[in-house]
Amino acid sequence: MAVTLDAVIRADLGRGASRRLRRAGQIPAIIIGSKAETLSITLDEKKLILASLKDEFYTEPSVINVNGEAISVKPTDMQRHPVTSRILHVDFTRV
Repeated sequence: MAVTLDAVIRADLGRGASRRLRRAGQIPAIIIGSKAETLSITLDEKKLILASLKDEFYTEPSVINVNGEAISVKPTDMQRHPVTSRILHVDFTRV
């Protein structure tokens, strides 16, 4: 069963904006892929943590709903805090 996450496109980019998102319980992420533009998005931290605990999150394509559009993705990189192991940023690739 594929993991489904809801996301919001973010317009405010940069280190300061990412820190504000993390304090608000959101995780910055990007969706990259061939022949399509890169999307900067935010994900709910709690839902992302629950999804990342499942094996199928890493092995099967997941679905991210962005503004009513379902995008099939796989996580390619996940940055974590070196001490607390909190998720800081996720890179997804379109499938």
